[in-house]
Amino acid sequence: MKNLDPKGLWNSFYSLTQIPRPSGKRKEIADFLINYGKSLGLETLQDEIGNVLIRKPASPGMENHPGVILQGHMDMVPQKNGDKQFDFEKDAIQAYVEDNGEWVTADGTTLGADNGIGVAAAMAILADKNAVHPPLEAFFTVDEETGMYGANDLKGGWLQGKYLLNLDSETEGELYVGCAGGIDTTATFDYHSAETEEGDIALKVELKGCKGGHSGCDIHLQRANAIKLLFRFLKDAVANYEARLAHVEGGSLRNAIPREASAIITIPQDSYQDVQDLVDRYEDLFLREYEGVDGGITLTAKEVDCPKKELPEDVQDFLIHAVTLCPHGVYRMIPEMPDIVETSNNLAMIRAEEKSDEEGRIEVSCLTRSSVESRKEELASIIHSAFALAGAEVKFSGDYPGWEPNFKSKLLVTMKTVYKHEFGSEPRIVTIHAGLECGIIGGKYDGMEMISFGPTIEHPHSPDERVNIATVKRFYRYIQSVLKAL
Repeated sequence: MKNLDPKGLWNSFYSLTQIPRPSGKRKEIADFLINYGKSLGLETLQDEIGNVLIRKPASPGMENHPGVILQGHMDMVPQKNGDKQFDFEKDAIQAYVEDNGEWVTADGTTLGADNGIGVAAAMAILADKNAVHPPLEAFFTVDEETGMYGANDLKGGWLQGKYLLNLDSETEGELYVGCAGGIDTTATFDYHSAETEEGDIALKVELKGCKGGHSGCDIHLQRANAIKLLFRFLKDAVANYEARLAHVEGGSLRNAIPREASAIITIPQDSYQDVQDLVDRYEDLFLREYEGVDGGITLTAKEVDCPKKELPEDVQDFLIHAVTLCPHGVYRMIPEMPDIVETSNNLAMIRAEEKSDEEGRIEVSCLTRSSVESRKEELASIIHSAFALAGAEVKFSGDYPGWEPNFKSKLLVTMKTVYKHEFGSEPRIVTIHAGLECGIIGGKYDGMEMISFGPTIEHPHSPDERVNIATVKRFYRYIQSVLKAL
């Protein structure tokens, strides 16, 4: 990988793969970028939340041109295959070039090309003494993937540039001029545990093999949600086979479509074979329904030690009905752009916790996205109703705005012209159904013009993540040309 072209970018990206940087683990990656800026003799700053800013003076003759900001985020999504032994807090990403020589990927984990390639590109420009550019700032934010905390807590007046190039998009040849806003919903069920029926046995039911993916970029692909599938089975098992729910968990991140989910259920001993047959039927059903989309789905049930406590029957039933009712997937497309998602919801996580021998808690988390604020509020309200009617305490958090397109901006005109000159074709102008930091940053800097773009990255937020090598080369060439044109 380090021998790929452009070497400055790929060597920087390799360095990033060696630094554990899941969201929340800020210090090591921030210290690395601070030391990098200082090693180049450049002004290097860090704000209170941990964002890093590196300033590079303009090339000779370009000192009076409006400044440009290269922006990306330091953190990455930590996702791995179930059989992969890996600690995102300690281990380096095992990245490699695929056999066909076209892609870089990782061994059983997310690669971190989102947004490591963008950060590496900015690092390479900072180090390139031959690069032609106006006054330049490289701005690296913290914890974008878990709530855009770096952008949200950014103070006005810190950045000086007029144009912001967000290097965090995932299809080469596309210029993103708008994005969806988002809001998190958490529904909490608190309960007094019930005694398990004497003589019952317990089964651990596991659903695995879903592809998952980015809850914005991949939500339109109709991939299976492991939580939703597991609860289809649970509803049937409870209603018809006297099953009782003792424990449940699924999903791992608010912005990743759940790939795995599991539950511990108790059943009468004489229902064992009937439930095993039900498991087989649902596995066959899911494989048929998702053929060509999620071909590796498995549903299994294995006998485990029987717990002494389980959910009370009313809470169990309310939970199952609420999760079944909770929307997941695309809610509405953009009427003017019917191939672009306007509004969606990701039923992202479910977690059970024993607060004591007698009390338990279950939390269900969703991330709702929309490029229309009122639609975001509408869908969040629907989710609130589903869980409130089930007796859960429902709270909203992490609300962030969308980014409204400015089709008349000078930056957009320049970047379209440069792209056609460099590559002989028109770039595609689009909005993205994912959260970008542009809307938040732009709200703090009135008049700042912004575009988001990047190389082609497939399956971000999943262990199948990979980045196309040829598009990285074009991406970096494009950055160089845009900076010169500005």
